Amino acid sequence: MQTRLSEEFKHTAAGQEADDILRSCVHCGFCTATCPTYQLLGDELDSPRGRIYLIKQLLEGNPVTETTQIHLDRCLTCRACETTCPSGVRYGRLVDIGREIVEEKVPRKPSDKLKRYFLRKLIQNPGYFKFVVTTGRLFKPFLPEKLQQKMPAVQSPLQRVNNKHSRRMLVLSGCAQSVVTPNTNIAATNVLDKLGIELIEPQPAQCCGSVSHHLAAPDEAHEHMRRLIDTWWPYVEANGQQQSIEAIVITASGCGATIKDYGDILKHDSTYAEKAKRISELAKDLCEVIVNEPLEQFTKNNGEIKVAFHSPCTLQHAQQINGVVEKILEKSGFQLTTVTDSHLCCGSAGTYSILQPDLSQQLLNNKLDALQNNEPDVIATANIGCQLHMATKANKPVKHWIELLAGC
Repeated sequence: MQTRLSEEFKHTAAGQEADDILRSCVHCGFCTATCPTYQLLGDELDSPRGRIYLIKQLLEGNPVTETTQIHLDRCLTCRACETTCPSGVRYGRLVDIGREIVEEKVPRKPSDKLKRYFLRKLIQNPGYFKFVVTTGRLFKPFLPEKLQQKMPAVQSPLQRVNNKHSRRMLVLSGCAQSVVTPNTNIAATNVLDKLGIELIEPQPAQCCGSVSHHLAAPDEAHEHMRRLIDTWWPYVEANGQQQSIEAIVITASGCGATIKDYGDILKHDSTYAEKAKRISELAKDLCEVIVNEPLEQFTKNNGEIKVAFHSPCTLQHAQQINGVVEKILEKSGFQLTTVTDSHLCCGSAGTYSILQPDLSQQLLNNKLDALQNNEPDVIATANIGCQLHMATKANKPVKHWIELLAGC
């Protein structure tokens, strides 16, 4: 795609990066076949190709309007389009750049601005988030029905093992996950303990920066990323008194997709560029760690349990990890059901379910129809956002897949 960047962006790092991405696009339209919002709305501007044109126009100096903002906001950043693009267009990165520019140029309504600010501050601060969730659970009977549905159920806490092993890995506590689904990391710790791996979970729980990053607040996102790198770095660059860690395990695929991009996101940060690159190299989704380990001990009576696995967009599209969790579950004896259109998003997409509720609910209904069609006993996934979102309407239990291996 031919581009002529305006003087405003021609000599900026973001402008040059966006220009390289735009030039790789041949506007073939293959991306529209896998775009969830285009399938629902049928509007070219709600397809990746249409949004690419909008970003191209703003970078070339054309007026930026609220219409541009609306169409970019509707993007799930599911990155399904990247899987069918013959030119390898880095659409996810391009839409992040476009959103950041539009956020500066198009003022939002005060109510919208406040909502987005509130979401960033609430979700990314475990202390605040825990207070709101606890209060919401207390007053749940008095809340509107839609808010009652979104209130996560209380998990009965698992007992965590604390054995020492020669193989050591870090694990991300996460922000929302540490509050509402703590059993995910406990189950991961217990399963890896049986495989001779010790998981270290530095405290306090911290956010990886994903929420700010995708809500066009880059400075805030980068600050979260630097703090997390600082927390992990002593374990990465261990001194003679302790053994360095083997990997950084991420049990939420949404966080994993962002952390694996730290090296790229912070590449212009003279202080953190090399550290960020190293963190990205060490980051592994939990399934990448477990898949080649002996799993016979986890089979038990799993053959009687039918599982519908929902692969999050951040796992299958962003990280391009396909079929790995399914392989683990099958090796562990579970029956996997067939899920049609498994590439489509469930509508969670971080804060999307809150900011774009109508589209999100349509996607959720379609996803649950596909997952529950073959009458599974349980729905499994690999990301907290998907887990909570699907649990609001599912008629089957929704769990992180590692909980199945842990027997809970």
